[in-house]
Amino acid sequence: MIFLIFIVSFAVSFAGFPIIIPRLKRAGIVGKNMNSEKQEEIAEMGGLVIAAGFGAGMIMAIFLRTFFDVFLSISLSSFLAVLSTVLIVVIIGIFDDLISMPQIVKAIIPVVAALPLMALKEGESIMKIPLVGWVNFGLLYPLVLIPIGITGATNAVNMLAGFNGLEVGLGLVALSSLAVIAYTNHIIPALLILMAALGPLVAALFYNWYPAKVFIGDVGTLSIGAIIACTVIVGNYETAGIILIIPYLIDFCIKAKNHFPGENWWGIYKEGKLYCPDNGPVGLAQWVMKISGGIKERDLVLVLIGIEAIFGIIAILLYK
Repeated sequence: MIFLIFIVSFAVSFAGFPIIIPRLKRAGIVGKNMNSEKQEEIAEMGGLVIAAGFGAGMIMAIFLRTFFDVFLSISLSSFLAVLSTVLIVVIIGIFDDLISMPQIVKAIIPVVAALPLMALKEGESIMKIPLVGWVNFGLLYPLVLIPIGITGATNAVNMLAGFNGLEVGLGLVALSSLAVIAYTNHIIPALLILMAALGPLVAALFYNWYPAKVFIGDVGTLSIGAIIACTVIVGNYETAGIILIIPYLIDFCIKAKNHFPGENWWGIYKEGKLYCPDNGPVGLAQWVMKISGGIKERDLVLVLIGIEAIFGIIAILLYK
């Protein structure tokens, strides 16, 4: 039954990409591939298909719970709250992809998406903090920590992007790590949400991997961040989420130090490799370019995915 959720979400997204890619191109919803020699235009906003697959997976889980009396341990209100939060983030992403919202607005507005989770007081206010122990945050958890978690995760994931296969690859590693933890610790609600999310990302990787046929856009990156945050909130394993977000936060801090550059965050393409600009790295990806002395885009993405995998292993071992 759990695997059925994955199959449904994967099938909807895998079938959806060939339909939407030509339509996005005809509508002029494209982005330049800044890290290639020709800088060709690629269909953007593929994250819509990821959202559709995720929604289909969540609805399948709710259907099985309602009509076949399986997954009785899950709360339908929790699932609907997660689905509402992710769909609100999707709407925010659509607006950002189409009209390019100011950075400060995009940074704050995901707080609105946290309202369904806040209203239902999702998660447990008592959290185990490493090196500290158990801490009861009381009303601070739903009213402060949940909106901070949703906003922080969406923005952090949205920052570390812009290379073929990177956003989807990192998301797959992060969500797979959370799925392993959920499975080994019998956190069924979180596992079902993750199955609904992993299917679309596996499908997206086929179309987004180098050379990409589609970019997922802000609607995709923001959604991945929201799913990570929602999962650890519902599953009550926030520490794992924080560990998995660390590579994103490192990139966020580097870009914050450089005043969040809107351009020149990509590499200088030369003879099949990407090189860090002379003015120095403004993000984690450019640091990899600088340290390597020039690297192919596919290898760059694999290095960053490998870094995320290390933190994934750390999170899994912590919850073993």
